[in-house]
Amino acid sequence: MPIFWQGENATRSRPSRTAEKDDEKGLPMKVYVFPGQGAQQKGMGASLFDEFPDLTRAADSILGYSIKELCLEDPEGLLDRTQCTQPAMYVVNALSYYKKIRETGMVPDVVAGHSLGEYNALLAAEVFDFETGLRLVRKRGELMGRASGGGMAAVLNASEREIRTILAENGLDSVDLANFNTPSQIVISGRAEDIDAAKPLFQTGKHLFMPLRTSGAFHSRYMEPARAEFEEFLTGMNLSGPCIPVISNVTARAYEDHLVKESLTRQMVSAVRWSDSMEHLLEQPGVEFEEIGHGNVLTKLLAKIRREIKNTDKPLPEVSKKPENAGEMVRKWNERYAVGARFRSTTGNYGELETATAATVLFGHRAAVYMNGYRGYFDLRELEPVAAAQ
Repeated sequence: MPIFWQGENATRSRPSRTAEKDDEKGLPMKVYVFPGQGAQQKGMGASLFDEFPDLTRAADSILGYSIKELCLEDPEGLLDRTQCTQPAMYVVNALSYYKKIRETGMVPDVVAGHSLGEYNALLAAEVFDFETGLRLVRKRGELMGRASGGGMAAVLNASEREIRTILAENGLDSVDLANFNTPSQIVISGRAEDIDAAKPLFQTGKHLFMPLRTSGAFHSRYMEPARAEFEEFLTGMNLSGPCIPVISNVTARAYEDHLVKESLTRQMVSAVRWSDSMEHLLEQPGVEFEEIGHGNVLTKLLAKIRREIKNTDKPLPEVSKKPENAGEMVRKWNERYAVGARFRSTTGNYGELETATAATVLFGHRAAVYMNGYRGYFDLRELEPVAAAQ
């Protein structure tokens, strides 16, 4: 399958370590993941606000209230309200990231965030600055906080196919699948009465049904009015292409430069494909994850995803202790193929592709080449040449 997209801004702000040094040392691919709504907790960020006073003051100015007071004291009980939860999580995640960078000086190779957390991933990839991101999150939280008449519930111990079949057989095609947290932990979303109707269907046998505390049918077709308003709001925002790969909740693949705004608006009405995103990243050799922000929700989900993958017919690939010499693969490729050569993917139906650049080493260990027709990089080992016409 194609590996991580690298847009025209890919080298704008990269880690100090070089591809050549990484290849020699066999350093792992570092992935930072950011939690979203649901991970909030009174007291979060306690050590961060005083460490970053300028950013804390900027947040207060944008929000019109004390973010420190909301997170640490929550005197009015607003921390669990969507319009407050989302800015609070964004700020704590952001300050946690800045603290990590300050302490280590190391920018990650890839970033991802769960729903709201994706805004922190985009911040880490320099798509926008702290203040712009907070304005986006504030608006998103306001729009989602207005939603009413909806409901959501987590269905456990059921596959996507099982859930879709049960819903269809009982005339509940009006219910959407909103969050794919793990292969067997999926959140459904829809009108409140439809979620209530689904409850007894998933309380038999091995399945478990857990209603979520929300008045909105988030990540479903019912958020279309909010999506349209957010799309209009985004027209006035100046966003850059990611400087490092950001995995999209919508596609479980990396963002493309020209689709940043479209991806953000689609996220509101589309499922969060977290399990697919993590499985995609786990296919990369030597990958290491670190959760940035409050709590360890995503760390636990990742452990569950790993366990569930091992129990299916989709085992993770073996990871060699000694990485292949990507530099040698690239050298041989470039000696054999000129820019403009045509190829097909051996792992997916992407049509006929044409190399736009010479092959190169990504992340210190991935031999890859950028393809026209897809606007992204493919692993050299997953391509076969198209025979010239006779």
